[in-house]
Amino acid sequence: MRSAFVGALLGATLAIPAAAQEAGDPAAGESEFRKCRACHMIQDGSGADIVKGGATGPNLWNIVGSPIAHMEGYNYGDGLLAAKAANPDLVWTEEELIAYVTDPTAWVREKSGDDSVRSKMTFKLARNQADLAAYLTTVSPDTPAE
Repeated sequence: MRSAFVGALLGATLAIPAAAQEAGDPAAGESEFRKCRACHMIQDGSGADIVKGGATGPNLWNIVGSPIAHMEGYNYGDGLLAAKAANPDLVWTEEELIAYVTDPTAWVREKSGDDSVRSKMTFKLARNQADLAAYLTTVSPDTPAE
């Protein structure tokens, strides 16, 4: 009985991505965000630049705790819109961000239930996903308390 429990526990632990098993380091995530600046900026609600960056992707200010595909006027891709249609109450959490930046197309396919959709974001973050998500939480002042 004990070995079955240990096996089940080990199997459940291995099923969770390594990045999601530990809390991220916001300072390391701030450094990691350099990879994202080509497409994303972080500009607060008053228009002040926190991190100057591109406008190809949406502004990531206050992203954690916000509904997916919520920014007015931004032209979201079909994959993210399909994920939103299938999950209208889905919000960006650290866990969802970790999964999304690891493989955006796999994430929109899973969330939408449609294997034909793709994400406009082609970049995949191979490591330090939890750090990036922890950093984005620090620039999300409206994040609900857990």
